[in-house]
Amino acid sequence: MARPAAVACGGGVGRHNEEAPHIVTGRYDAVVVGSGPNGLAAAIELARHDLQVLVIEGAGEIGGGTRTSELTIPGFRHDVCSSVHTFATASPFLATLPLDRHGLRWISPEIAVAHPLDGGRGAVVTHSLDATAEGLGEDGARYRRMMRPLLNHADAVIGASLAPIIGIPSSPIATARFGVRAVLPLTTMIRRFHTTEARALLAGMAAHTTLPLSRPFTSGMALVMALTGHGKGWPVAEGGSAALTDAMAAHLRALGGEIVTGRWVDSLDELPPARAVVLDVAPAGLIRIAGDRLAPRFVRRMRRWVYGPAVFKVDLAMSEPIPWAYGPARATATVHVGGTFEEIDEAEAAPFEGKAHPRPYLIVTQPSVVDPTRAPDGGHTAWAYAHVPEAWPGDATEAILDQIERFAPGFRDVILAIHVTPPAHLEIDNPNHVGGTIAGGSLTIGQAIGRPRFTPTPHALPGDDLYLCSSATAPGPGTHGMCGYHAATAALRRTFGIR
Repeated sequence: MARPAAVACGGGVGRHNEEAPHIVTGRYDAVVVGSGPNGLAAAIELARHDLQVLVIEGAGEIGGGTRTSELTIPGFRHDVCSSVHTFATASPFLATLPLDRHGLRWISPEIAVAHPLDGGRGAVVTHSLDATAEGLGEDGARYRRMMRPLLNHADAVIGASLAPIIGIPSSPIATARFGVRAVLPLTTMIRRFHTTEARALLAGMAAHTTLPLSRPFTSGMALVMALTGHGKGWPVAEGGSAALTDAMAAHLRALGGEIVTGRWVDSLDELPPARAVVLDVAPAGLIRIAGDRLAPRFVRRMRRWVYGPAVFKVDLAMSEPIPWAYGPARATATVHVGGTFEEIDEAEAAPFEGKAHPRPYLIVTQPSVVDPTRAPDGGHTAWAYAHVPEAWPGDATEAILDQIERFAPGFRDVILAIHVTPPAHLEIDNPNHVGGTIAGGSLTIGQAIGRPRFTPTPHALPGDDLYLCSSATAPGPGTHGMCGYHAATAALRRTFGIR
């Protein structure tokens, strides 16, 4: 008897399924449950090798965290989760796909990110390393010396950062230079910088780890974020993030793949026969769906998985753009709000102490500044989120609005409507966001190098033809599709014997 086909699970977990025992009939070489970028990437890579692929999505529409919806007022289009895709145009896998043929258009502003400070001051990362350095005063030369060697080998360094940790990089010397610095806590690396602007700019990028800045690998996040800003930019998808997954889905269908929505998966027994199972789920979902097929030791590791801080998100419909006092912040889609390095350091430590800081660090996106299709004529959209403790039950709305108002006086006057998404609602909307976390698991040193386990093939699970492709696997969070690509290549080798 033929063995079952490949199944990839991604947002399709966590809801009781009334239909039993199988939600789809038929036989496939590959079945993908979950239609976020990683699930679709796994499906596409498998379909490229002439395998019959089915994607099963639990929600009524595809995309997972990469969706767009009218959350506030009709005509105002908001990205449900991810909005500015720092790694998308730098992704080695996505670069191979003809997504432009399916309507995807990237918009990459010259300023990748702005970081306002009090008094109308601030700093930016632009496509130009020299222009960025010039804005950092006496730290400009130090910043240039730090980034120039990495930028000279940007593709190799970014490629290594988007690959499993065990492997041979294409440029070992440049990658080693990056690795030596990347493992440092930002609190160590920051000592070489003296200006408020440089220290704040690096802290804002490092805080994407959702870790205290005293933890290892926080410097690595700052470096790779700066590197993508200089090399490829920080783009948005015209019309909304859904344009990316819509284009990926269209390409998958062009390869012969199938997609079914509105079918939640609770057990492998509900799936049609498949030779391999690729799960795009959080560890909690993995245990629920496939725990009885996994090695007990691995299940214990997944039960101990640390998810880390959650996010509290506020979506805004506005009559005008956010009136930032720091002018360059008005010309980009991404703004880091939190003040000085010391303020961000304190704010990011609070969630690990079970507290929500009263003056939180915020990631703010304002895509309508560069993409007018996001709102009716004259209107604008933005969202902001703060890091809070996992499953935090409080309300951070006023703290978020106060922080933006601090750096953009008059901001509250341009707000037309607000949509608030606390951690619990994030998980309801997407079960992969356990406790309101969005990174697939904390980037602690153990979970960064063993994601989800320390092996040359971390996506191949210790079970019969089971694979994991969520952001709980290497290389981790981000809209890059590389987790799905690596899981698919593992399945191609181990299950299908395709090298």
